[in-house]
Amino acid sequence: MTMLVGGQPFYGLPVGILLLDARFPRPPGDIAFAETFDFPVLYRVVGRATPARVVLDAADGLVEAFCDAARELEAAGARAIGTSCGMLAMHQHALAAAVGVPFFTSSLIQVPTVLAALGPGRKVGVLTISAVTLTADHFSAVGVDAAMLERVVVAGLEQADALYRPIIDNRGPLDVARAEAQVVRAAVELVEANPEIGALVLECTNLPPYAAAIQRATGLPVWDAIGLIRWIHAAVRQRPYDRAAMPNVLTPERTLAP
Repeated sequence: MTMLVGGQPFYGLPVGILLLDARFPRPPGDIAFAETFDFPVLYRVVGRATPARVVLDAADGLVEAFCDAARELEAAGARAIGTSCGMLAMHQHALAAAVGVPFFTSSLIQVPTVLAALGPGRKVGVLTISAVTLTADHFSAVGVDAAMLERVVVAGLEQADALYRPIIDNRGPLDVARAEAQVVRAAVELVEANPEIGALVLECTNLPPYAAAIQRATGLPVWDAIGLIRWIHAAVRQRPYDRAAMPNVLTPERTLAP
């Protein structure tokens, strides 16, 4: 007999995502386009956390608001939490300490794992919305120490105005085709200038819509925020396996010959 205890207003949303207070367009593949995922996610918007304040001002004065929103997601049933801005990596420790469930601020948290998977002569290329404001402190907060950072090459998208301006100005329109062309060009130029790059990590959560195009153009593995959320979901919603379906299972009707 299955007994359900209750106590929450809704169920079946094990992954929570903190969203910036943003109004720019979100194409399929963006972390805030809900149908990007093939499982439901629970969103919570952090008021006044505009893209400019988080990207350019390091979320100054907003950390406690993010912590409060994270606690709300946990109370609502989220068993792991992510965010919609990789620049929140700076506050990984504070946000993780605010809740009792795993908290992943940024796709940059994948950089140590990717570096470990590459040979010692290889590097990771990072595409970020703002190379000007992405610092060593952001990397250090997610486990990228000084030695690792020597194997990281960063390219900013400040010149990719078709994407950069709508995000930072927090408004539309967004020319998706033009944004894709500019982002791909930035990725190709980064790899051509640094042939030792063996993989790419996309800091910005608005870059996954262009990840497949980046991969086609560079031929490299690409890690991004959507892959991170899928990985998180797989951990908190493990799939049971049907042992009865195994071809080598022995049953009373199926035994080995003597």
